[in-house]
Amino acid sequence: MRGSVCRRRGIAMPSPEILVQLRNVVKDYRSLRPLRLESLDLHEGQTLALCGFDQMTAEILVDLITAAIVPDTGEVTVFGQPTTAIADRDAWLQTLDQFGLLTERAVLVEQFTVEQNLALPYSLSVEDLSADLRARVAALAGEIGFASSDLGRQSGALPPIGRLRLRLGRALAMDPKVLLAEHPNATLGSEDAARFAADFKRIVNARGMAALVLTADRQFARVAADEVLVLHPATGTLQSSSGWRRWFS
Repeated sequence: MRGSVCRRRGIAMPSPEILVQLRNVVKDYRSLRPLRLESLDLHEGQTLALCGFDQMTAEILVDLITAAIVPDTGEVTVFGQPTTAIADRDAWLQTLDQFGLLTERAVLVEQFTVEQNLALPYSLSVEDLSADLRARVAALAGEIGFASSDLGRQSGALPPIGRLRLRLGRALAMDPKVLLAEHPNATLGSEDAARFAADFKRIVNARGMAALVLTADRQFARVAADEVLVLHPATGTLQSSSGWRRWFS
């Protein structure tokens, strides 16, 4: 049980660390109403799916969590530090490195191959990759569902699920602690969405990382995440999609 000491076989075990915490957050982004989020905790090793966030509010939430912006009121704490306490650009970049961002906002170089795009987080010199870097990229490609024969394909010619897998690989490349996914299934058909949700959950679990998934598809959310919460936008409260209220305190 989170929030208390877990016990297994008589041995006291500490609760999972809270990596991301939001309390009474309000952010005005010049829309009908500001983004409100009363309370949210993301623990180490936990995957949460949040529904009720459109594309814009999903981007605002991710920007708040990654400290690209700060709340008008309330507090966002990441890795034990309020985002308002991040002192300078270098400190912010160190914080940002602990997040992987799965988003359409992440630009793919369409004329590059799959291998070259996956190599970009490691090196800007992608024309002549070293043997070690090729091996590293090949392992990452296999993890996210590409065959070795796909590495030479031009990224711009990939179908939507291939482009999504490529963005996932880029998000995972630097071994982040937390993966943030903005409407990852928005461009997928139902079969591809189901397949990707299962792969997403498998990869996140195998890495032992935490993940926050923002999606409008509750079926996708149930497959991809441990728990699904729905936002009440007027109040900022989150409710379990099963109908039982789950308050984070």
